Amino acid sequence: MPIDAATALAAPPRTTDLAWEAKDVLLYHLGVGAGAQRPATDPDELRYTYEKDLQVLPSFVTVAGGGLAKAGAFTLPGLDINLAQVLHGGQRIELHRPVPAEGRAVLTSSLAAAYDKGKAAVLVMRGEAADEAGPLWTTDTEIFVRGEGGFGGERGESNRIALPERAPEWEREVPVRHDQALLYRLSGDWNPLHADPDFAKLAGFDRPILHGLCSYGTTLKAVVDTVLGGDASRVLSYSTRFAGIFFPGETLRIRVWDEGGSRLLVSATSVDRADAPVLADTVITYH
Repeated sequence: MPIDAATALAAPPRTTDLAWEAKDVLLYHLGVGAGAQRPATDPDELRYTYEKDLQVLPSFVTVAGGGLAKAGAFTLPGLDINLAQVLHGGQRIELHRPVPAEGRAVLTSSLAAAYDKGKAAVLVMRGEAADEAGPLWTTDTEIFVRGEGGFGGERGESNRIALPERAPEWEREVPVRHDQALLYRLSGDWNPLHADPDFAKLAGFDRPILHGLCSYGTTLKAVVDTVLGGDASRVLSYSTRFAGIFFPGETLRIRVWDEGGSRLLVSATSVDRADAPVLADTVITYH
């Protein structure tokens, strides 16, 4: 049935307690490919994969303590969503300060917007996390729901970002393991689209696809390591649009343009499929 946007938008914010430990951060980092591109004991990789001097990749906030799934984003009044029709449309995170390797926070979540794209709906789920010291992060998660448009809502703006015509300042290829989706899902995204071949076929894919948020984290790690001297705490915000699918076992090509003013434009494509787009309209700000 069509989404009841008015009911969902009027629903009061929900709060849930989040908690995470160093082992959750380590598992997430392994899930986005840490330790796979260099010797596993290389000091540059150990800062992601060993609890001593552990730093937190900012994209971890999308799964911290269970992330959006624990907040009940898909069970808001007015939303009756079939997971087989769901794709992750876009993601934005804003860091108010570095994420601790262990912590507790309260996540306040709500539906910030619902857009009617005709044959599909786009839902923007907002999450705001804070601990005893104050705000930690804010996330906007865009969910693309096929077949759920036509409810009469606003179409929403198109925020496309044209890439510079010049060559990128940085380019890197990142091979992605065949079992990457199976490892990444252990951080809490249990959608069978990323593991079950039969479910993937029902959703219109010939085999399971990689989580969009896994490509998101993998790309951020590559940019942090290549451009920001390996210091994840320098990231202030990170936004993207999930422009296409990516299959485990493929190689991700990441290009980065320096726009000045501590702003980077990024694209991610599949080397194996003639640079088919994976992430687009991607911006990282840093200090």
